[in-house]
Amino acid sequence: MNNKRTKVLLMIVSLLLVGALTAQVIYWVGPKKTAVPAAETETTAADTTAETDKPAAGADGAVCSLSHDGYTLDKVVVLSRHNIRSPLSGSGSMLGTITPHEWFQWSSGASELSLRGGALETLMGQYFRKWMESEALFPENYHPAEGEVRVYANSKQRTIATAEYFTAGLLPTANLPVEYHVEFDTMDPVFTPQLTFVSPAYCAAAEAQIRQRFGDTIAGLADNYALLADVIDLEDSEAWKNGDVTPLVTDDLTLKLELNAEPGMSGSLKTACSVSDALVLQYYEEADAARAAFGHTLTEEDWKTISEIKDVYGDVLFTSPLIAPNVAHPLLQEIAAEMKQEGRVFTFLCGHDSNVGSVLASLGVTEYDLPETVEKTPIGCKLVFSRWLSQDGAPFWSVDLVYQSTAQLRSLSLLDLAHPPVVFPIVIPELARTDDGLYAEDALTARFAEAIAAYDAIVGDYAMDAAA
Repeated sequence: MNNKRTKVLLMIVSLLLVGALTAQVIYWVGPKKTAVPAAETETTAADTTAETDKPAAGADGAVCSLSHDGYTLDKVVVLSRHNIRSPLSGSGSMLGTITPHEWFQWSSGASELSLRGGALETLMGQYFRKWMESEALFPENYHPAEGEVRVYANSKQRTIATAEYFTAGLLPTANLPVEYHVEFDTMDPVFTPQLTFVSPAYCAAAEAQIRQRFGDTIAGLADNYALLADVIDLEDSEAWKNGDVTPLVTDDLTLKLELNAEPGMSGSLKTACSVSDALVLQYYEEADAARAAFGHTLTEEDWKTISEIKDVYGDVLFTSPLIAPNVAHPLLQEIAAEMKQEGRVFTFLCGHDSNVGSVLASLGVTEYDLPETVEKTPIGCKLVFSRWLSQDGAPFWSVDLVYQSTAQLRSLSLLDLAHPPVVFPIVIPELARTDDGLYAEDALTARFAEAIAAYDAIVGDYAMDAAA
């Protein structure tokens, strides 16, 4: 076996063993607790670990699978978010002073993939391998011919590493290369959610649209901010005492829309997003749920309330109709090209939550509520486009979001066909689906074409203003 793949798999085994031993130590030396009747106990997110074996449910509550009986799997295109990383800000940043508590000691540098993230991604790769083998798209021990499989990542450490670990699980003996196209640890334009067209009128219209769509949502974050401030003990922090951080409010949002830059903002939502992101990541990594919450006991709903802050931040910046087709334009083109690529059976594109969110928004996907996760765009999630042939050869596509549940992330659960990740069917309201939940190929292809053309429409509508 290739040395790189061997080292990855050995690391996974070691990490799983350490997790098991840690659980035993906690069991043996943990404090004795008084038994409480079941009806009086409070369920926390950590208590869901025992339920990782149950099948996942989809949008309508039915048990979901990536497979479709009576159809033949012909091609798979995946857009992935990277797996668990350390917070984007390192030591000496605002995160270090906004709470009196010590943050989790990460195994990786700021913004880089963690050891747990690598292990989880390898497990996900193994699951996809077993699924595609079960559908006869991959033979066992598949060594693809040139062009049959493509793995392409943004050039940041966390995305390249995620793709490497996924590939180690997907094709452990094939030594498949991971593409990245620009200098290491910089942003590839295909994956950069940047505005490649702006004008004064466009920016004014886009900001008005954002405020109209999300104004009430932002105004409703007061309770989220209060919980966040309580969990980090904000008013006991150095940043609070020296005035670097002021009370989190819902009416101080300032947007920043500039050419060849990602949409940005300043104000309480940005500050709270950084803390929300760091806390949720800490919850995934830290075995002790109370320690992850700096000594507080939080329910799963509490963690969702904290995560909602960063989810709203992402929606505000990347998902409105005037923004999404602009920032997602090159990635939409890349996905559409891969869906049509002759001879390709599997494509893996690895980027960020902003990529997944803006692509879904560009395709017209409306609000959804994912089960068994605290995030709207779960860490390590896969937006899966799978092509299926009916018995008479007609092509259809399934669109699904696949992700490890919070319990699976925290417990490093092994994945296989009997113990799958969560599979959530994506509904595009403008497109009809068959009784089997599939989209006709012509309809989905046309929807991609419309989403790509929306960028040209924006340029056409506002180009005169830009020229002036």
